[in-house]
Amino acid sequence: MSTQIQPHLDRKLSLLHATAINMIDMVGIGPFVVLSVVAQIIAGPYFLHAWIAGAVLSYLDAMVWSQLGAALPRAGGSFHFLKEGYGEKWGSLMSFLFVWQTMIQAPLVIASAAIGFSQYANYFFHLSFLQEKAVSGTVVILVIALLYRKIESIGKISVFLWVGVLGTMLWIIIGGVAHGNFLEPIKHINDGFKMEHGFVAALGFASVKTVYSYLGYYNVCHLGGEIKNPSKNIPRSMFISITGIALLYLAMNISVASVLPFQTIVTSKFVVSDYIKVLFGQTAGAIVTVLILMVAFASLFSATLGYSRIPYAAAQDRSFFPFFKELHPKLHFPHRSLLVLGGIAFVFSLLFRLKEVIDGILAMRILIQFIGQAFGLLLLFKRKGKAYFPWKMPLYPLPLFLAIAIWIGIFFSTGKKMMLSGLLVIGLGLITYFIAKKMKWIGQPEMEDSTDANHEGK
Repeated sequence: MSTQIQPHLDRKLSLLHATAINMIDMVGIGPFVVLSVVAQIIAGPYFLHAWIAGAVLSYLDAMVWSQLGAALPRAGGSFHFLKEGYGEKWGSLMSFLFVWQTMIQAPLVIASAAIGFSQYANYFFHLSFLQEKAVSGTVVILVIALLYRKIESIGKISVFLWVGVLGTMLWIIIGGVAHGNFLEPIKHINDGFKMEHGFVAALGFASVKTVYSYLGYYNVCHLGGEIKNPSKNIPRSMFISITGIALLYLAMNISVASVLPFQTIVTSKFVVSDYIKVLFGQTAGAIVTVLILMVAFASLFSATLGYSRIPYAAAQDRSFFPFFKELHPKLHFPHRSLLVLGGIAFVFSLLFRLKEVIDGILAMRILIQFIGQAFGLLLLFKRKGKAYFPWKMPLYPLPLFLAIAIWIGIFFSTGKKMMLSGLLVIGLGLITYFIAKKMKWIGQPEMEDSTDANHEGK
């Protein structure tokens, strides 16, 4: 009598696939929507400093993710990092809290891209509030439908979308270079600049927006169980992604600032479309708007893909509700996680506005995922030693402490309302955790067998 082989995740994603997935997640609607907001907050040509600050934080934080991701390349990323980092006593609680807040903040991330898509579509259609919500909800449904397939097909779709993202960004940048005044914003980057309390405060508030635009460099860690040669490709894909995106963001901002007056940048709702329209005419402005909408859709696709693996990984480990542990019997992907997160995102896309979503995303994730994860690495390093980690952080632990300090500053910059909402989610997660433990919905993981879906396969 033959034994039925259980479905498992397949390692089919290469370095190219991983980098493409990261980059299309990072370049969503964010940089096109928040460009004007950042300039408005900083109120001077030195608004480029906020984009540099976002890149610096991303590099520092990516070192934490790289050290953990290379050592623990499994589906779910931070779930395993927190569980291993905090050990037997606190690991179960911290990993549960991460998955709990993921069930809220991941749909917020997905909803933010969908809401941004619908708002930018106003360039063409002048949608009413209800029509905007209909568009954002439809976009979420389309993404779920596209992701309902095997991982190798998704890898190919990701590369196709990535090419579209890069092509759009390069057109925007080349327009500024060809205009002839590309270096002017760089020459005047420090005009009126003073290192004082007002600037530091403004930089903090502006960095909330730019950091949102960089988020996604770690998406590959959530797909760790599906990455080829993960101990090398996970760190490489993150640093390649951040470097490429930082250069593209800075070049795009410089290009726009070299063509449009600062006051136009501050007030425009469609600043990149208006910039292209000035350079190449009305038709070109319409074409770039279509491409920006495609970029927003690509980001939504990538983010949803990564997040759908987190509840699945936790349920497989019996650290989250068992409903999420099943893979699709034929397509081998966590279909229940995908459908539940997509359903919540659909509701959020109908309820919230973009600014609320951006601030809420950061406030909700910083304490557990970013700061908590960094401290978890310290604890894991102390227990396991340097040899445990295939990838070593340069100047360890200095980048880790710098990342924690900056994340604390970003958390306070989200504002009192969002800080309290983040703490409320954690509080509700604590209550749910102890109820789930008492009811024995979660517990010790079962013995793994040879078909373990998270086998590292280094």
